[in-house]
Amino acid sequence: MNHKDLAVWKESMKLVKEVYGLLKDFPPYEQFGICSQMRRSAVSIPSNIAEGAGRNNNKELLRFCLISQGSLSELETQLLISAELDYISSNNDIFDQITTVRKILSGYINYLKTKL
Repeated sequence: MNHKDLAVWKESMKLVKEVYGLLKDFPPYEQFGICSQMRRSAVSIPSNIAEGAGRNNNKELLRFCLISQGSLSELETQLLISAELDYISSNNDIFDQITTVRKILSGYINYLKTKL
């Protein structure tokens, strides 16, 4: 299956767009700080899914999906820090998108585990 057909990849791509849109409103002095970290974390999620899918091996795909899961947790933490610093609201819709991606990714990881 092509990575672009995976629901988890599609949802994580939406998350990347939301992160980039959100960061436009951050203070300029954070562009090379937390903003840079969040961009890397966000981009890592669909990128690792794509890389794993490109390996044509369920064990490798699982490994890269687990890396994506780590990047998702990292991004969530960075967003929570941003909320603590009052850069964003703790009620921001981006947290809902993180929950959506986490649910789909966890389900996909569990599915892949049954295929090993």
